[in-house]
Amino acid sequence: MSTYKIHPIVVGLNATDQGIMTYMRGYGQAIHIPIYAFYLEGDGINIMVDTGLEDFILPQGLEEELGLKAEYFEDGLTRLGLKPEEIDIIIHTHLHNDHCENDALCSGAKVYAQRSEIEFMNNPHVLDHRYDPDYLEGMEVVEVEGDAEIAAGVEVIHTPGHTPGGQSVVVDTAEAGKVLITGFCCNEKNFPSAGPAVCPGVHTDALTAWDTVNRVKAMAERGPIDTIVPCHALWPGQQGIIT
Repeated sequence: MSTYKIHPIVVGLNATDQGIMTYMRGYGQAIHIPIYAFYLEGDGINIMVDTGLEDFILPQGLEEELGLKAEYFEDGLTRLGLKPEEIDIIIHTHLHNDHCENDALCSGAKVYAQRSEIEFMNNPHVLDHRYDPDYLEGMEVVEVEGDAEIAAGVEVIHTPGHTPGGQSVVVDTAEAGKVLITGFCCNEKNFPSAGPAVCPGVHTDALTAWDTVNRVKAMAERGPIDTIVPCHALWPGQQGIIT
């Protein structure tokens, strides 16, 4: 069985409102959310889950306050002993700009995204301004339809609602078991210990988004998922390694 170590890279910190994460809850609560790119180390292949922001500005003292160290994408890879052109595969949770602005640096990578997400990116609704086809220009794009295995020990699950083609990434690890990186923007408050999960605050379809987040929560409670990593959470061990 192929297993991986998951290395989170914080490629930006955004100021927002908790209600952006949790629909109908937490409005007026100012928060900062990390923007992550995740490097999957293992099985002789270099895999990224998202590539994050190209540039960002941090308020003074914020890193110390949150206990995070933000770094540019290429600096994060350098810390891990890699260059962007050595990335073999990029798996996109979805194609909002804060998840794919550094794709072009990974000139040798194949990009995996849901076909429905690519179609929406090329013809987005006017209400969703975060898409730009230029981020994938010149990249080798592999269109995925539904659930699929991307590599041994790495699969995607179609989790729509936040966007039409969101996909969560399930990674086999040696110690944490099956780790799911969410394909929809959320933080730890979307997954309360008791009761149903909370719908993402931003969505193209609220009913589908609610069904998706609760399906993911049920997968963690009843199997086969052991650990959920919300893609914008200040989760335990941030900038550590999930093994």
